[in-house]
Amino acid sequence: MKKALFTVALIATIGSISAQTTEAEKHLKTQSKDTLDGWKTGGVISLNLTQVSLSNWSAGGENSLSVNGILSLFANLKKGNSTWDNSLDLSYGMLQQGDGDPRKTDDKIDFTSKYGQKAFKNWYYAGLVNFKSQMAPGYNFPDDSTEISNFMAPAYVLGAIGMDYKPSEVFTFFISPLTMKMTIVNDKVLADAGAYGVEAAEYDDFGVQTKKGLTTRSEYGGYLRALFKKDIMKNVNLQSKLELFSNYIEEPTNIDVNWEVLISMKVNKFISATISTQLLYDDDIDIAVDNNNDGIIDAVGPRTQFKEVLGVGLSYTF
Repeated sequence: MKKALFTVALIATIGSISAQTTEAEKHLKTQSKDTLDGWKTGGVISLNLTQVSLSNWSAGGENSLSVNGILSLFANLKKGNSTWDNSLDLSYGMLQQGDGDPRKTDDKIDFTSKYGQKAFKNWYYAGLVNFKSQMAPGYNFPDDSTEISNFMAPAYVLGAIGMDYKPSEVFTFFISPLTMKMTIVNDKVLADAGAYGVEAAEYDDFGVQTKKGLTTRSEYGGYLRALFKKDIMKNVNLQSKLELFSNYIEEPTNIDVNWEVLISMKVNKFISATISTQLLYDDDIDIAVDNNNDGIIDAVGPRTQFKEVLGVGLSYTF
């Protein structure tokens, strides 16, 4: 009898332990899933200031003051088989040299929102919307009276449907065979001039305008976007974004290129150095070139554009 009771008690104990283990495993799996799911948010704020002050300086020179700010934010949601990634990049810079008027040195608005539904393994069916523009008027210095750009002139709105490859949080690759890109030039003077690829105004032989310039231009084609973000060494973060667009209807081999790189080097919690570069090529943007700096335009046409900004100052990552 005692043996029978002992056997029953042993079986009950083993069953209880097994049930507890199973419940614990379920709890751990749920915890793991909860850790992966949900919002992930963060960003970087950087403010760089450079000042040169001279008094009776025998070597010559001019007083100068430059300020450049960068704000980069992200908010990503993962819920089950769905993902929603959002990013906003803003930058603005000004330079005051001598007694001259302040000049803009940097100006960018770049917002992207991408939604994906898992297809298989690391691939997602995805849709993407992107908006690019700037905040303030731009001039072709030393000519500081003629605007060559402004807010929403130009602006670029891009919508794409395709596949998104996300093997890790470090790298994503989005490719779309169905993309619409709209160029907006919300400035009458620039639109009439046909700036940034929109259709220019038409005039008769007496110089009277017979047709207004269009403020929008739509293109349809293929789009590729690759994003890499990683700490490449201690206190050094690298972000690189490459965007390619091909217009199926007009010159599909002339590919629009936008390649951006941001390197953040952290000194301590609040002080850091940043290096940002941007390489652009758009076959629809004509750039005037004065090779001899004599005020005479030698050539007009598309050119490879490049911008580099180096700054050391206050920075906060969150």
